Amino acid sequence: MGGLGGAQMTPFTRAFDNLSQQGRVGVGRSGGRFKPRVVVAVALDELQRVTDTLLMKGLTVFARPVKIAAMQGKHLHELQPDVIFPHDSLAQNALSLALKLKHG
Repeated sequence: MGGLGGAQMTPFTRAFDNLSQQGRVGVGRSGGRFKPRVVVAVALDELQRVTDTLLMKGLTVFARPVKIAAMQGKHLHELQPDVIFPHDSLAQNALSLALKLKHG
């Protein structure tokens, strides 16, 4: 992975590695070729409570991962993408995908 895309992946990879050490992780991505891409990752503990989150959005290499404070400590069933991101359909979609965790 070289060029400008690699510059964006390093902070995301570091943040994702940290997230994955905190429990089961669900990841969702939305956006397209000409729309800002949104990536949401959610870590859950054994009680299905959010232990950590990650949100990255943007078209450029300057996008950086941030936490989603509104989700911290909430139970999986309390998470409603349209409430957490009321004006951001791409983030809603990415969160919906992230919440469809694989069992196992």
